[in-house]
Amino acid sequence: MRRWLLILGCIVCAIPTMAQQPGFKPVADAAAFKQQFAKASQATQSIQCDFVQEKNLSMLSDKIVSKGKFWFRKENKVRMEYMQPSYYLLVMNGKDIKTKDGQKENRVSTKGNKLFEQINKITVDCVQGNVVNNTDFNTRILENGQFYLLEMTPVNKSLAQYFKTIQLLVDKKDYSVSKIQMYEAGGDDTRISFLHKQLNVNIPDAVFAVK
Repeated sequence: MRRWLLILGCIVCAIPTMAQQPGFKPVADAAAFKQQFAKASQATQSIQCDFVQEKNLSMLSDKIVSKGKFWFRKENKVRMEYMQPSYYLLVMNGKDIKTKDGQKENRVSTKGNKLFEQINKITVDCVQGNVVNNTDFNTRILENGQFYLLEMTPVNKSLAQYFKTIQLLVDKKDYSVSKIQMYEAGGDDTRISFLHKQLNVNIPDAVFAVK
């Protein structure tokens, strides 16, 4: 369960804190941002891209770098396939989840498990751009010339046990998420950069198969 939560945490990660990101200031018009963010998310039916994940462990001096492929399609379908340095697969299709580590497959459902449901909701909200309305967090909206920065602090006690801060870096050009990173309560942090994004491409049902 712990590893599954952290893999999902990687999807809802954040960029570093404001002290590490100079040049950001409170957004001039928060209502206008929310409107444009929602409009862009409604127009985004699918996302296909590469990703690079960098994980910093408090017990190690070197960071762990992983690379892979990412797919998203409405409604609530996510596939994250780690290719390097080792293979790991996570597929979310509604409330059904499949993971594969080597030859070992595992299937679970978020239905009836409030923590799983919350993390599933965060994951989809982050990808779809609805996360500013998630009542499990206090969210600050900041900006610089190129990006919006969403700083999310959990107010939900069960989420706060795992996540200290969750933040999103949103590109001003198209309101798509460029970077996601999580600061864990235990001191570790993970950053994911989304590269070569393709929006609204056709993605077959088989990509999100969990059976």
